[in-house]
Amino acid sequence: MTTEDVRSQFLSLHLLETLVAVLPVRDENGQPKSLVYGGAERHMITSQARRRAERVHARNRANAGLGALKGRSMGIRTREWALLAARELESAHGWEREEAVVTARAVIEASGLKFGDPGKKTVANLTKVLIFAPADAGARIAAHIAAHVDELGEWRDEYLRAQAAQAEAAKKPRRGAKKKADVPPTEDESATESATESATESAAESATAKLPPLPPLPKPTRDAVLLAIAPRDAVDIALYGRFLAEIADSPNVDGAVQSSHAFTVHEAEQIDDFYAAADDAKLDRKRNALSFLDAADDAGAGMTGYQSLISGTFYRHAVLDRIQLRTNLRVAGMTEAEAEEAADDAEKEFVNAFVEAFPEAKKNSTASTGSLPALVLAFEGERPYNYAAAFQLPVDEAPESAGGNGPAGPAAVRRLLRHHAFVSRRREDLRTARVLTYDPRIDDLLGEPGMAASASVTVVESIEALTP
Repeated sequence: MTTEDVRSQFLSLHLLETLVAVLPVRDENGQPKSLVYGGAERHMITSQARRRAERVHARNRANAGLGALKGRSMGIRTREWALLAARELESAHGWEREEAVVTARAVIEASGLKFGDPGKKTVANLTKVLIFAPADAGARIAAHIAAHVDELGEWRDEYLRAQAAQAEAAKKPRRGAKKKADVPPTEDESATESATESATESAAESATAKLPPLPPLPKPTRDAVLLAIAPRDAVDIALYGRFLAEIADSPNVDGAVQSSHAFTVHEAEQIDDFYAAADDAKLDRKRNALSFLDAADDAGAGMTGYQSLISGTFYRHAVLDRIQLRTNLRVAGMTEAEAEEAADDAEKEFVNAFVEAFPEAKKNSTASTGSLPALVLAFEGERPYNYAAAFQLPVDEAPESAGGNGPAGPAAVRRLLRHHAFVSRRREDLRTARVLTYDPRIDDLLGEPGMAASASVTVVESIEALTP
């Protein structure tokens, strides 16, 4: 990449897409998410859902040997690092399952990460927070444990004994508490009871304090764990960043990608779709019934219910900070030349994911992931540019003959390009503006005399051509 190519710090992406009868993201009640903007309610697809879809899309392509990031290290965000390390101890080092899980959990926990309640099997071996780390972190932790098995085996046994003793001491005050009848105590009894409880708690704390502390994890092992879960050369961590508060000396990463919530350019309209699911066995009996009475017994659907679906033309926006991306890669240990090459590849894949990826909620029942954008606008600048203001006034889809704007897709494209042309005349840093469409109607619109020229954009025919 030449100096001219990286002159602008920010790459701004803007996209318009039309979705029909989908539910890509929902709230805790299963309802579509929405926001109020310009005095009208709009459907919303959250930036969190978008970012995850894009991140996973890029990771899956890289792991499959596709795209600009093929063969590069990528990350995984999960609570299952102890289980992943244990699985590696089993498969690669021949450990028994139970010993592998107990050891991996103890090592990671002693490094500073909190785990779920040991009494609940479903969460006992899961960290309390999601940890975004390079995909090979589990294998690295397992390799270190296997290489220091004797030392860590003794430490683990001592750690588990001390942990069990502390847990037992914490239970004793509750077990020894006297059960009282359900009778309101007198004032004197309340004072006596309060003093007794305080004394009991103090005694319990004193007893716990007298127990031996948990033995510290050997420093080389803790260093190995922190290095394993450090961002290192995982490109998607450099792109999207991560925050890990539980371990103060584990580096956090300021992401190089900014993402906005997507919203409809027009007022939201929602439908509650009633569905009836058939029971195949019941229908087979009804079909083969010998009398109408037998057939009546098997009448009715197997299951019924409602699902909320949304339709609309959405505007969404994202920004890549090229300087932050290169800084993150350099901090991770790359040389300047390596960081430059990795950043170039990451930018290509980021643009691809922005265009191609889509949240997968209800993808089979709505085919939402097959949608293609009506328009993608990409340009460079010395600061990020969000064009949400172009749609503060909702698009009115009434026919133009009735005073409306007509269909939302073409109307939104006209409004976005007009907004960009207006801003470009006042901001000298905007350059290399390019547009891509997958809609023949929009292609015809872009071909209208002066449309592309007045908006200072170049029409391209591939995702790769959106950036220099």
